[in-house]
Amino acid sequence: VTSLLPSTVVWSKIFPSAMALAPAFTVVSSPTGTVTQPTHQIARPQATQHGLSGTGAGLAACGLAAAAGVRRTRKQRRSMAGTSLVGNLGESYYRDHLVACRAQLNGVDAPTPEETDKHMEGIQAFAKQALAGASAAMLFTSSMEAAVAYPIFAQQNYANPREYTGKIVCANCHLASKPIEVRLPQAVLPDTIFKMEVEVPAKYAKRRQPLADGSKGPMNIGAIAVMPEGWKLAPKDRLPKPLKKEMKGLAWAPYSKEYPNIVVAGPVPGETYEKMVLPVLSPDPNTNDKVIFGKGIFYFGGNRGRGQVYPEGNQSNNNQFLASATGTISAIDGLKVGITTPSGEVKTQECLTGADIVVQVGDEVTKDEPITTNPNVGGFGQEEKECILQDMNRVYAFCAFAFSCFIAQLSFVLKKKQFEKVQLAEGF
Repeated sequence: VTSLLPSTVVWSKIFPSAMALAPAFTVVSSPTGTVTQPTHQIARPQATQHGLSGTGAGLAACGLAAAAGVRRTRKQRRSMAGTSLVGNLGESYYRDHLVACRAQLNGVDAPTPEETDKHMEGIQAFAKQALAGASAAMLFTSSMEAAVAYPIFAQQNYANPREYTGKIVCANCHLASKPIEVRLPQAVLPDTIFKMEVEVPAKYAKRRQPLADGSKGPMNIGAIAVMPEGWKLAPKDRLPKPLKKEMKGLAWAPYSKEYPNIVVAGPVPGETYEKMVLPVLSPDPNTNDKVIFGKGIFYFGGNRGRGQVYPEGNQSNNNQFLASATGTISAIDGLKVGITTPSGEVKTQECLTGADIVVQVGDEVTKDEPITTNPNVGGFGQEEKECILQDMNRVYAFCAFAFSCFIAQLSFVLKKKQFEKVQLAEGF
């Protein structure tokens, strides 16, 4: 087993996290396979205080090497050329040698195989989490420049997209206000699939917005629908073909696992999906105790174009930049505008990529006066709608009540006519 450990220095390079978790890796390999005492050249401070504890930590390293050998055995089933590790050995072989090494030390300050396994599992779990985080960060940063709308920002930063004031959190980044139109039925029956239409109007064929690299590009749109509890996105296997055709391949997704009644869509091209069709499945109060018949309020939000603020608080280049002070424009260096104040101080206002500067050197400006054009051609809008979850028993009861009222009124009229005829016959 100790032949699996070339040297402490090599292990410190391969497993730096393991070296930080163990007291000291002071076990060195020997040709005969025996475990030697800690050497003063490798870890002098631990030589007199830790004793066999260094050897116990060495057994943990043996466990790490054993796990690596088992993984190679399961995946490749062949020996690695130029190494001393044999990939064809089974897991029981390494554990038997680990137990034998512990028996040589009489169990003094040496971890059990179970403790070593737990130690290895902890290191592997930490490595997997670190790898997953690095992969997510790389994917996110690599797509920052290409994306033009980020519903994922709201999903990552807000558990519930609708605040207590009624505002949808998309308005925190999309500062301009633009109207939207929503159409939905006045009433629906339980366990029924119906459609809602969210229209985000704009002149998508003509208007262009600045992209992250400063160039001009078409506007994308997105939408969000906050429905009452129990209402959710219709399953694909129950969608009728005419409704699928109206959707044009638009994909809606739940906001989160905790809120399946909140759905989002986008970013999608505005020219294609100016009218966004949302298929909804109404709940059934007979099977869901949390849902009752009656009126429900739906909250919709629709956005076109990029936002003005990122979730971190920094501005995007889809903004109009203002003068930072009152004074005279003294210099324009690319996207940097220098303003000389009456006191002689020079303040620099830096504009972002794609900004069109409208001032020239020598112009007089006041504080917060625009020095660039406003490139924003989009905006965010909200709307509220009501829909009734209708009970057929109530409909039948209303029909019966209306029919009974009709019969009663008809009886009164006929009785009155009969009474009038009797009066005429009697000479009254």
